[in-house]
Amino acid sequence: MSRSEEFEELRPLLFSIAYRLLGSVSEAEDAVQESWLRYQASATQPVSTKAFLSATVTRISIDVLRSSRRRREEYVGEWFPEPLVTDPYEDPERSAELADSVSMAALLLLERLSPLERAVFVLREVFGFSFSEIAPTVERSEAACRQLAVRARRHMDTGRPRFEADRKERERIAAQFFEALTEGDVDGLQDLLAADVQLAGDAGGKAPQLARSIIGAEKVARVLAAIFPWLIRIEVTLEPRQLNGQPGAIFRDRDARVIYALTLDVLDGRIQAIRSVSNPDKLRHLGAVGDAWAIAREVNQVRRPAD
Repeated sequence: MSRSEEFEELRPLLFSIAYRLLGSVSEAEDAVQESWLRYQASATQPVSTKAFLSATVTRISIDVLRSSRRRREEYVGEWFPEPLVTDPYEDPERSAELADSVSMAALLLLERLSPLERAVFVLREVFGFSFSEIAPTVERSEAACRQLAVRARRHMDTGRPRFEADRKERERIAAQFFEALTEGDVDGLQDLLAADVQLAGDAGGKAPQLARSIIGAEKVARVLAAIFPWLIRIEVTLEPRQLNGQPGAIFRDRDARVIYALTLDVLDGRIQAIRSVSNPDKLRHLGAVGDAWAIAREVNQVRRPAD
């Protein structure tokens, strides 16, 4: 097998590691590409290509995390990961860990960890690497890696959400939610929301802010019912999709350009959190991006006669 063939076989794993570390599709793809360049330039063939490339993409991702920390601290408003439609890596023996670790909620928890804690946790808890494999990757002793893993696990376990296990049940609740959303049905929305549901949005200062942070079923239902029926009226379409392993939707303008991505956290038959991403920089991997500011102006023009 050639180097390029070996690399392509491992590409899904490398992307999945990098995405969980970076929370960015574009940065993960760049990290994978840089890993290929380093592998291609290596004068010797590694004993284990998987170990070499996994370590390489992890180190690159750690460097990106460290260099981007200030940029994320200066980010305008809430920071959410870039929506992921499909996780390319599959492992039947670790399907539960893989699914949970790619959710928006889990990725936001990972943001609280240091780059090294994050790397050790992802490699160990999500992908099942041994500490003997992780130690040279992060350039720490096995004992130090175990300590990093304990600290990371403690942070993650404190806030780690439990999602609805039955996928059909989640999809049923999501379908009811999106139907009530498009109809502006406040009562119907409120019935599907947890009492302490949170609505939040990531616009990055580059698109209209759907919501900074609104908590409570009645408030969230009224905000959603006041916005989305008007979007439908100006031919914005809703495309239900699984995003980050959870129910969600992509919203497109009349020219099929992406303007929003919405994800839902479902637990115990109720929606616990609703997160929207409208920052155009975080939507480009989903297709052509529309002008959300123009959509907002058009909605305001349509609404004005009725005010």
